[in-house]
Amino acid sequence: MSGPSIPLDPAHPGATDATRRSALRRMRTLAVSLLVFAAVVYVATLSRDGFWGFVNAGAEASMVGAMADWFAVTALFKHPLGLPIPHTALIPKRKDDLGKGLEDFVGENFLQEDIIRERILSVGIAKRVAAWLAVPANAQRVVDEAADLAAIGLSKVRPDHIESLVNDALVPRFREERVAPLLGGLLDEALADDLHHGLVDLALEELHDWLIANPETVHEVIGERAPWWAPDSVNTYVINRLHQEMVRWLSEIRSQPEHRARRALDSMLQQLATDLQDNSETQERAERLKNRILDHPAVNRTAITMWAALRDALVKSLDDPTGAVHQRLLLEVDLFATRLAGDGALRDRLDQAAADLAVFAVDRYGDEVTAVITHTIERWDGKEAAQRIELHVGRDLQFIRINGTIVGGLVGVLIHTASVALG
Repeated sequence: MSGPSIPLDPAHPGATDATRRSALRRMRTLAVSLLVFAAVVYVATLSRDGFWGFVNAGAEASMVGAMADWFAVTALFKHPLGLPIPHTALIPKRKDDLGKGLEDFVGENFLQEDIIRERILSVGIAKRVAAWLAVPANAQRVVDEAADLAAIGLSKVRPDHIESLVNDALVPRFREERVAPLLGGLLDEALADDLHHGLVDLALEELHDWLIANPETVHEVIGERAPWWAPDSVNTYVINRLHQEMVRWLSEIRSQPEHRARRALDSMLQQLATDLQDNSETQERAERLKNRILDHPAVNRTAITMWAALRDALVKSLDDPTGAVHQRLLLEVDLFATRLAGDGALRDRLDQAAADLAVFAVDRYGDEVTAVITHTIERWDGKEAAQRIELHVGRDLQFIRINGTIVGGLVGVLIHTASVALG
């Protein structure tokens, strides 16, 4: 069973307009009631002396104070009694000036670098983030949200997007960029670090195994070039011999790191790297090859196929809560939280970065933010602006009328007391 509901405080930001309007009516009724009460007392004690004279003086002064403060409060929002008295209905007449003044006030007193920096640094954002991420449920939530957003983002990229990216952005950029010096530099670095040896070993291994596993294919390929006039037995002997020699030769190259064929290949690759960087003819051939590749229809199909495969793999991994991607992300979040909790210097750097970011945002967009106040109030009708403001602050302004009634009465009693004493 639910407990009793708690009425909203009209001054609270969560209060509705109906609640504020009801509270404003109650306070107006209270202020008017005090004025009526003071008037009744004044009439009832009129022309009476002694103690009642003090009461009459207080009631009279209360009416004066109540009326004066009613005029002051009412003059903010409209003309009292509908009379166009000068310097009344201030808010409808000067709402734009009020909006500009409020904009300047917020900008000068709240959106200042020192204030923002001090506030953010005092909050200790990094420390709070570390404590929040240390809770396993929170870390899981971060990973789940990040995975969901990533999966949604990946699913929004369609094949035509990739095709457009390739055709409109990548291909034109590759056409403009001379690829020969780049390839030459990469090949030069690879040769200097002996990175190509692994690829050569792999190629030799695969070719050696293929020759052993496919002697019939070797016979067919070489047999097509055999002279027609030679006896079949001779051709078969020669082909078998060639096949054996190729297998033996590849075995030697594979087993001897300093084989002459390896050195010859290194020399050829080194010369190619040099020519790609320095020889104009080689560079032109490389550019022509690049353009033929870029013009080939398979470029788009390959890009789309690769993207589709990569996207499907990523989405599948992101959708699996127990998969390697999720577990890795959880581990990284946990490591980050642990480091953040124990590394004060890192926290200080992150807090400073957050403060710098906030200051940058305010410095760059602060005027636009505060201008919202002016632009919003300028769109309001004068009467509408007065009603909106009165709805939010009118209840508290009624206390001015109430206090004026009470204080006026006390001052009236004091003045009457002084008059009697001096008389």
